[in-house]
Amino acid sequence: MAFDVLDEHEQGELVRKWVRENWLSIVIGIGLGLVLLFGWQQWRTHRASRDMDAAVQYDTLGADMTKKDYDAAKAIAAKLKSDYADTPYAVFAAMREAEIATQKGDADGAWTSLDWAWQHASIDALKTAVGVNLVRVQLARGKAQESLDFLDKLPKNGFDAAAAELRGDALVALGRKDDARGAYADALAKLEPGAPNRGFIEMKLSDLGAAATAAAPAPAKADAEKKNS
Repeated sequence: MAFDVLDEHEQGELVRKWVRENWLSIVIGIGLGLVLLFGWQQWRTHRASRDMDAAVQYDTLGADMTKKDYDAAKAIAAKLKSDYADTPYAVFAAMREAEIATQKGDADGAWTSLDWAWQHASIDALKTAVGVNLVRVQLARGKAQESLDFLDKLPKNGFDAAAAELRGDALVALGRKDDARGAYADALAKLEPGAPNRGFIEMKLSDLGAAATAAAPAPAKADAEKKNS
């Protein structure tokens, strides 16, 4: 099959004809592209500015926590949660808010703050960190089965030893000591030899005592076995 090849003049005429017929579409396309590019740059600038504002406010919250000015810290946390809910700083603020509630013995208030943080955490590692603290509060509220169920929802992204330890705590609260031993052993296996909380988990495991053994034969059955021997 043969192909006709246009010379340079013919090619130029075709290009000019196409431009004359499509100039409006070209102008609109270029304009739209510039608008999108400008909008994207503006959005990135706006986002960076918001993140910076949130970071500054969270830094102030941390300073208030250090000074134990909890009312000021709670006010900043509320603002971060309302105005910067899509940033990690709002999640961090909710966790500090829960810390304040815990110090005051308000387990329900701590749970409310951590539940908000759980709902808004968009990064798996952060979501797991929030979830681990949420389980601790649930255990303090006496909700062992809910804690156990919630642990299964945690993203598998770090905090494995802490999650295994909490699983053991929940199982102990439910009276499932043998399962708790396994959970504590799993937590120890996931910890480094020099981890600061290793001794505490070992103590929990020791407090459970030895694993249950098979029950001894009933007396009647034991007597029968002696007669047959």
